[in-house]
Amino acid sequence: MDRIYDLIILGGGPGGYSAALYGARSGMDVLLLEKLSAGGQMGLSAQIDNYPGFPEGIDGFSLGQQMKEGAERFGAQTLLAEATAVSLDGPVKEIQTSEGTFRARTVILATGATPRLLGLAEEEALTGRGVNYCAACDGMFYKGKTVAVVGGGNSAVGDALLLSRVAEKVILIHRRDKLRASPVYEKALAEAKNLTILWDTTVSRLLHDQRLTGLELKNVKTGETSQLACDGVFVSIGRAPASELFRDQVATDQVGYLQADETTRTNLPGVFAVGDVRTKPLRQVVTAVADGAVAVYYAEEYLAEHQ
Repeated sequence: MDRIYDLIILGGGPGGYSAALYGARSGMDVLLLEKLSAGGQMGLSAQIDNYPGFPEGIDGFSLGQQMKEGAERFGAQTLLAEATAVSLDGPVKEIQTSEGTFRARTVILATGATPRLLGLAEEEALTGRGVNYCAACDGMFYKGKTVAVVGGGNSAVGDALLLSRVAEKVILIHRRDKLRASPVYEKALAEAKNLTILWDTTVSRLLHDQRLTGLELKNVKTGETSQLACDGVFVSIGRAPASELFRDQVATDQVGYLQADETTRTNLPGVFAVGDVRTKPLRQVVTAVADGAVAVYYAEEYLAEHQ
């Protein structure tokens, strides 16, 4: 409790470790708290092909470890601990964790967001083996194949259109008889000849052997069930930001993402939000890394003004 860090980072994903690298390299006393392992959600990706510098791609776990090692090379400390309570107002912020209480002059919130699941048996076991949550990340693995997309909002329609440029056939599965997506997508949907929509339909079971082989579907109006053979399914029914711990202190949008613009500054002085947990149009590894660098720039500015 006597030690006051220059910077504490909550979350060891790409945004967190980018901030740790930039902060430690600039001479800041940096502590990063991560409850599981380096990489966050990125660590679950079997192959990342859209992060610059890796022409053959790299798996998310290895990339997370390399980011961790890079930050620790300059003196950043990592502690495996889960934050249980925070006090972020005032000149010294306090973080209570499973491993004790820590204090810092600035805090970067990099706790990420998780995809909402279908809630079906063996869904998690089949993740990366036909069950996917990010078309921009994993769509290229389905070149020339048949894929399904579950959802009806902007993200689901955007994913379906992206996949229609890669896959041989795309089936968009929506539980209602009308999409929730913006009408701006209507023309693009009509022009995507390899994309079809199944209305009033939900997924009731995942069919598989070692990998996903298809979906069992249910018509919500008739109760009729059917089977759809496919090579993969992309679940696009929303994401849940890991912001519960901060919502009574940090301003959020109506969904729960922390409100922070391109400066990453929140409504609280000395508190910054980076990566998937903040409001932003694109959530990717490369945008999280950029956030981390930006946050440290403004954290240094804050510290210089509050010496």
